[in-house]
Amino acid sequence: MGIVINLDVMLAKRKVSSKELAEAVGITQQNLSILKRGKAKAVRFTTLNAICEHLNCQPGDILEFRPDDAAGDE
Repeated sequence: MGIVINLDVMLAKRKVSSKELAEAVGITQQNLSILKRGKAKAVRFTTLNAICEHLNCQPGDILEFRPDDAAGDE
């Protein structure tokens, strides 16, 4: 599975809308949507920093690594 984006979880926990976050971070809603869906190829550290600052969280709250074979090891 690789890197999983848990941005929706943090938005819900902080009661922040995607529109509000996009405006605060300085990215388009479309680019935020691409990131939320895990379709982004990269994330700038400045963007990640701004997201974490606005949501008062750590990068690990948003990004999670899940090995591809996690379910097959049992």
